[in-house]
Amino acid sequence: MDSINDTIVALCSGGVKAAISVIRVSGNDAFLIVDKIFTNKKNHEHQHVYYGHIKDNDEIIDEVMVTYYYSPKSFTAEDMVEISCHGNLLIVKKIIGLLIKNGARLAKNGEFSKRAFLFNRIDLVNAEAINDLINANSEQSLKLALSGLNGITSDYVYQLSESLLDVIAQIEVNIDYPEYDDVEQLRYDSVLPSINDFLDKLDKVIADTKKGQTIKNGIDTVIIGKPNVGKSSLLNAMLKEDKAIVTDIEGTTRDIVEGKIDFYGLTLNLIDTAGIRKSNDLIEQIGISKSLKSLENASLVLLVLDGSKPLSDEDNDLLNKTKNYQRIIIVNKSDQKLCFKIDNAVYISTINNDLKQLEERIKSMFNDLIYDNTPLLFNARQEGLLNKAKEHLLEAKNQALNGQVIDLISIDLKEAYTCILEILGKNNSFDLLDSIFSKFCLGK
Repeated sequence: MDSINDTIVALCSGGVKAAISVIRVSGNDAFLIVDKIFTNKKNHEHQHVYYGHIKDNDEIIDEVMVTYYYSPKSFTAEDMVEISCHGNLLIVKKIIGLLIKNGARLAKNGEFSKRAFLFNRIDLVNAEAINDLINANSEQSLKLALSGLNGITSDYVYQLSESLLDVIAQIEVNIDYPEYDDVEQLRYDSVLPSINDFLDKLDKVIADTKKGQTIKNGIDTVIIGKPNVGKSSLLNAMLKEDKAIVTDIEGTTRDIVEGKIDFYGLTLNLIDTAGIRKSNDLIEQIGISKSLKSLENASLVLLVLDGSKPLSDEDNDLLNKTKNYQRIIIVNKSDQKLCFKIDNAVYISTINNDLKQLEERIKSMFNDLIYDNTPLLFNARQEGLLNKAKEHLLEAKNQALNGQVIDLISIDLKEAYTCILEILGKNNSFDLLDSIFSKFCLGK
């Protein structure tokens, strides 16, 4: 059975052919295991780089540079070694095989980061930010991940927990030391303003967390319209590549086509849908059904209309279907004679790549998502714990309004406090930690 006391090894520079690859070894026996196959066996100094060869008995495997890190001043807070070898994956595989043969085991996904967390070098917010930093696909999500990695977000959560702890401490003093004359005697109505103030603060944090998740995950943007209005041309123009098939034949797109773009530092998750119309074609019907389904989770709807033709019943039906969504009405083919005008619509020509009006509209709609270095939480786990804390606070408020004894109110406040601390990884179960770190790449 795998143990935290095992010495682990993995490639941490990515499994692609490169000039240099880096193999990481961490654990109590890291130095001993590496020295069994490394020719430069001096008394190694912390963070010094040593030149030598990796050997399998008398056979030279590679010429390498090796860096030693002494506990606790390493990424994992354990003794750790990083081997920089040539980036041929056959060489990498041989070196890792030799390290396993001499006592290490292959690390699981995220196991280095998990050890850093378990040995208190980082908290869970820092750990999640590491994974987000690796996977960030826009300038804004990169900045958000860096704030989590640098401890800004953790400090924010800690301060939030401390402000709730002040309320709890007031109550506990009254419960534990009621005989002291200089301790203010609290009644249920005395703590109600503090609970309300904290609830207001928590509501803002939860709203900001939704913003953080949108910055991190991107804006789900659905392109919708009847056949042959230019939806696929719009997708291709925004992606600057021929991702979707474009023809003069109606109904060419019969399934969902997706792509991502970095749009002024934000990620747009673009979804081109099948043209919506009445059809007897079974395959096209399935595509149309998927198109309508994709609207349900859309953060932004781009409704495309053909400006060179009068509005049809199908156009008007889509205008009605999407009216309650955050949408932009796009009139395409503005290079031709327009047959209608719609208030607040944007006019584009995909054939001329004239998307300026559309880009400006999207930018103005999501201007509040530009990250300004304000601390933000950024994932569903964190939001779930905040909502759970809010439930306990609402229960505490309800008890206070009903005149319950202060001891009972204190129980729910403590539960809310525990939820907030769990954001940082306090009192998390190993099953939950396994689930979180399994989403990391192997060398992290």
